[in-house]
Amino acid sequence: MATTALTAPRGDALGRRLCQLAVGLWLYGSSIALMLRASLGGSPWDVFHQGLSRHLGMGVGVWVTVVGALVLLLWIPLRQRPGVGTVANVLVLGVALDTTLSLVPPQHALAVRVPLLAAGVLLNGLASGLYIGARLGPGPRDGLMTGLHRRTGRSIRLIRTLIELTVLTAGVVLGGTVGVGTVAYALAIGPLVQFFLRWCTVPGGPGSDGH
Repeated sequence: MATTALTAPRGDALGRRLCQLAVGLWLYGSSIALMLRASLGGSPWDVFHQGLSRHLGMGVGVWVTVVGALVLLLWIPLRQRPGVGTVANVLVLGVALDTTLSLVPPQHALAVRVPLLAAGVLLNGLASGLYIGARLGPGPRDGLMTGLHRRTGRSIRLIRTLIELTVLTAGVVLGGTVGVGTVAYALAIGPLVQFFLRWCTVPGGPGSDGH
């Protein structure tokens, strides 16, 4: 009886974590789509994905998946170990993004685009809290950041900044949209994720990072 009492909660906790991971990743992809439809600028990585789509063809969601998989390959020399959440990140985000783009038509009125941007940023914060709080492994892009931090000894802040500036510059060159949304995202996402993590973090399990 003692064994049953101990193992059952673990199964329940894992089930909750997997469901929370799936919901969080899907909402994350959807939030990116809302920000793209707002056409006011998004996160540096999403400007990069959008630029790739405009310059080379294929949907933005396809590029989210392709870039995620390529970044994951960079984990090999960094000796990073992916988790369930890492693989799910690569597989789910792009599908959720393109599905939402197909359901939400392009918007032209600023009175619609501004609330759409705000909704996208807020939803992104909630989604981040959900899937990071599931504690099932970092996303490929943040795993690259933490891997470089371990290998080089440089600060997380410096490495994160360099990565973000690099992909943002590449995105702009490729034709991605940069604007007030890029600034709003940069200012708001940290506090939003911190707020939602208080409610969404599942105790136990390996640590995790985000997208």
